[in-house]
Amino acid sequence: MSLDLFSLVQPALAAADAPAIPAARLVPAALLGIAVIVLLITRFKLHPFLGLTIGSLVVGAVAGVELSATVDSFTKGFGATAASVGTLIALGAMFGKLLADSGGADEIVDTIVGRSSARTLPWAMAGVGAIIGLPMFFEIGLVLLMPVIFLVARRSGLSVIKVGIPALAGLSAMHGLVPPHPGPLVAIDALKANLGLTLGLGVLVAIPTVAIAGPLFARFAGRWVDVPAPTMYEPRENALDPRPSFAVTLFAVLTPVVLMLGKALADILAGKDNPVRTVLDFVGTPLIALLIAVIVGMFTLGRGARMGTKELAKSLEQALPPIAGIILIVAAGGGFKQTLVDTGIGKLVATWVQGSGLSVLLLAWLVAVLIRLATGSATVATVTASGILAPLAAGMAPTHVSLLVLAIGAGSVFFSHVNDAGFWLVKEYFGLSVGQTLKSWSLMETVLSVTGLVFVLLLGLVV
Repeated sequence: MSLDLFSLVQPALAAADAPAIPAARLVPAALLGIAVIVLLITRFKLHPFLGLTIGSLVVGAVAGVELSATVDSFTKGFGATAASVGTLIALGAMFGKLLADSGGADEIVDTIVGRSSARTLPWAMAGVGAIIGLPMFFEIGLVLLMPVIFLVARRSGLSVIKVGIPALAGLSAMHGLVPPHPGPLVAIDALKANLGLTLGLGVLVAIPTVAIAGPLFARFAGRWVDVPAPTMYEPRENALDPRPSFAVTLFAVLTPVVLMLGKALADILAGKDNPVRTVLDFVGTPLIALLIAVIVGMFTLGRGARMGTKELAKSLEQALPPIAGIILIVAAGGGFKQTLVDTGIGKLVATWVQGSGLSVLLLAWLVAVLIRLATGSATVATVTASGILAPLAAGMAPTHVSLLVLAIGAGSVFFSHVNDAGFWLVKEYFGLSVGQTLKSWSLMETVLSVTGLVFVLLLGLVV
């Protein structure tokens, strides 16, 4: 999942320029690479970082790509993911530790748990995830929500899956379906869709989709995968210690949300030379927005908890060691994804389905699904599928063009697995095995994707 429009398009362009590798070698290479990763991690208990690295080399070797080119692809993907997602995970972990150590997370949790029953709590978490996820990238929303998810699970006595899956569904649905996320924006631009109409229809599809893939699905997922909340963010030792108020905590948490939303709106409504847009483009960049959030948190959360300079420094310092392994695994997942992308498998899948004769909306979803499964990237799936469907969109009504964007977005989040950096992010944060992650997170993504398609098709019958 890339974090600016140029980096969104770049992987798709790399795939388009990849050397032509016969399908007879390319498909087995991708399948064998994935199988090797799963086998090394589950059967031989190898660290995921090593498993992903070896799996990337297997893909290149079976596909007939030169070893040096395979290493280049892996290191390019690793570096790009570490530079974008890795820095955000680090800053998000710092903010999360501040939130936990100051008691701000306790304040949010007490408010949520105090006003929700065990039955309504997953619904509240789905709403929180959707609101946080509206202007934010999935990775940022996830690291910001972690302290809240863990503490809510501990305080309520519910499984982290029953609490966390609804929040993840809210985040993921916003990422795939609703502008101003870059994926939908790229599709809107490629298909010449109406932004306002797509936004309205996207929210209309997202609400029931989140309900089904979030709280309703979590009831079943919580039975299949019952794990306690990890101890990454421990509750405060003394609940009577001073802590920031709910209003102050909410201000700190929403700071990056507001900054990113401001950037997105400025990009849509203001001209390129507008000084306000220039400022918002800077402060609303994910890295800067999270950096500002950490600084704001030091003053607001720290002051509310009466933390001194040494306590603040200690809190920030202790945030980084627990997430070092997560950053390496997520970056290696990005390297494996880039290895697949550079072989050209996304282009191969697109060619297969281009002349299938299916309905346009179903075809758009299917193209995005296959490319998502092959490359592990929702963004590459969105960009590639939009390019393929662009000629068909030229003669369609504005409403159906917007539905085409949503069908692509729904397909782009289908079944996250080992070639998706997000898969490893969820696995490591929640402390799950590969099998447990597939039965919870991956299935949730699939339910979300299929449910989104169903509602898009239903809207296509009445609008």
